[in-house]
Amino acid sequence: MGKALSFTVVFQANSLNYGEGIANISELKKIHRGNGDVLTFASRQSLRYDIVRLGNEWFEWNLQTVDKTKGTLQFREDVTIADSTEMDFFGYLKTGKQSQKRPAVARLSHAVSLEPYRSDMEFLNNMGLAERINETPNLANIEQHESLYTYTMTIDLDKVGQDGDTELSNETRVDRVEQLIEIVKLLNRNIRGRQENLAPLFIIGGVYQVANPFFLGRVKLDPSANTWNINVNALREATETTFAGRSIRDNTYIGRVSGTFGNESEFANLVDGKTGSIEDFFAEIKKEVRNHYGVNA
Repeated sequence: MGKALSFTVVFQANSLNYGEGIANISELKKIHRGNGDVLTFASRQSLRYDIVRLGNEWFEWNLQTVDKTKGTLQFREDVTIADSTEMDFFGYLKTGKQSQKRPAVARLSHAVSLEPYRSDMEFLNNMGLAERINETPNLANIEQHESLYTYTMTIDLDKVGQDGDTELSNETRVDRVEQLIEIVKLLNRNIRGRQENLAPLFIIGGVYQVANPFFLGRVKLDPSANTWNINVNALREATETTFAGRSIRDNTYIGRVSGTFGNESEFANLVDGKTGSIEDFFAEIKKEVRNHYGVNA
């Protein structure tokens, strides 16, 4: 039976993704909920962009893979997943006489805020530049939102390195998955002069027998608490999910940054004590990935 890695991350950041805006107001991308809450989000595409950016910077992922064919920007026909870790994980569509496509093997959700947006704004001007030439400064307003965010990634391990006649070695597949894990562990985003830290403060997941985002939408904050408490009830019910007669609790781990959440003492009960630091979590995941591919550490 196949295996897949799935995990849900919680991180803290400020104002991650802006839309078109109106006049001199830069608007954050938002989701309006039925209970009246307004949540901000960083799109799946923005997360993918930063993962690929860091893959290129840290692991020399090949980005010389794009061409313009009949007015359409797309991956080159002569490039395969052997040449491109990005195409291996995130798929491609090549149109032409005979279209070629590969569904994404690593699937991302949007990173959605866990705290509602309260209409905070920042007033900006370029007074420093204007004063140099005795001119009137330009004015702008940008929406600001400091919040905890959550997103989920699910990777079908059996499909990594497999595409038609192309089949990569298990060592290469392990190397690519471990690179992706390292990027997630230290993920960051450059935006408007800031570098935001998207590294996990909390992470839950594991290697399972099916590619399914088990904890997507299950991570919530307890609104009645004076501290940031993660609602463990929804997570507990998610860990009770069974597939092929086996509870996913047996394969689920939790990593957390100590002192961040007021109820972190409750996390261990969710996964039979399989909790630790963020580094501990990824060490366990790497071990599971290597075992799946039959590659020794």
